[in-house]
Amino acid sequence: MRKKISVLGSTGSIGTQTLEIVRYNQDIEITALAAGSNVELLEKQVREFHPKTACLWDEKAAAELKVRIADLEVKVVSGLEGLIEAATEPEAQIVVTAIVGMIGIRPTIAAMEAGKDIALANKETLVTAGHIIMPLARKMGVKILPVDSEHSAIFQCIQGAGGNKIHKILLTASGGPFRGRTREQLLHVQAEDALKHPNWAMGKKITIDSSTLVNKGLEVMEARWLFDVEMDQIQVVIQPASVIHSMIEYEDGAVMAQLGTPDMKLPIQYALYYPKRRFLPGDRLDFTKLREITFDVPDMETFPGLKLAYNAARAGGSLPTVFNAANERAVELFLQKKISYLTITDMIQAAMESHHMVNAPDVDQILEAEQETYDFIRGKWGLS
Repeated sequence: MRKKISVLGSTGSIGTQTLEIVRYNQDIEITALAAGSNVELLEKQVREFHPKTACLWDEKAAAELKVRIADLEVKVVSGLEGLIEAATEPEAQIVVTAIVGMIGIRPTIAAMEAGKDIALANKETLVTAGHIIMPLARKMGVKILPVDSEHSAIFQCIQGAGGNKIHKILLTASGGPFRGRTREQLLHVQAEDALKHPNWAMGKKITIDSSTLVNKGLEVMEARWLFDVEMDQIQVVIQPASVIHSMIEYEDGAVMAQLGTPDMKLPIQYALYYPKRRFLPGDRLDFTKLREITFDVPDMETFPGLKLAYNAARAGGSLPTVFNAANERAVELFLQKKISYLTITDMIQAAMESHHMVNAPDVDQILEAEQETYDFIRGKWGLS
């Protein structure tokens, strides 16, 4: 039986790799594709995969797409309403949420309310609204299937848990391109330097986030909600080769790990076909060449983004939203060469310190906190 999926963020890194898996397996039907503004690539995807619905966030881009694919029977939609329509396409069983940013929250909620399982690659959904998403998943009886490499690794390890309680999550991190450097050595880092990740091929924002360890902080927040653990049960471990993707420790001290080459297609495919495994072409770990696996502790003084993430997660409420929104804006400004590398975490800290926290915010309050954070950064730094 053919599996039917919708892909939100189809022109990005996770989206294009999802379509590679669809292309290889030949037994998945794409019912909807959604992207930001990349008309040319989305047109190619629509012509190859024949979805019923195609969405572009940008209204002008959507109008152009409509003209380009006038010869096809595809409904073209735009904006938030269009994104929600793509997420709730009636025939879809799984929605891959691979769009970047907090615009992913409402479509994810709408998809869950429509009874869709979620292959989750949008960090912001759980970071800012985990207290809404996880209870809703239980209420609707839908699965949240992690696509992030580390969370997928933990999820895979849990399949062998036999119902036993997790004592600790060991969340691995490569340490990024600047592992071992001092703050003085980071003073003059440029975007081109931060975009050179040693192991993974990812989109620009997540690559910058990996270099600052903010990405690991976001993953800590996600893991808390996904696996129903306390913050003190999540330990970040530096594993530079990205061979061990994450581990869980049980109450008796046994540790279970998931290993593999750094390839995002594995967690994507596992989410799409869970609980079954399929053959996946690509490199394999060669233990005759892998002589050692080394570990280290994260340097939270040089890379304070991780410490700030723990602080935000422990405080809860609307503070994780502020952490996330300040980072989004700071990374955007850094990529535009308007601020220095170290200013990224300075902005996050300042935004968190100025925020008046709301406990258990609803979606409107989450989005208000996001806008307030953007306004604070514009006011303090004079940047827009």
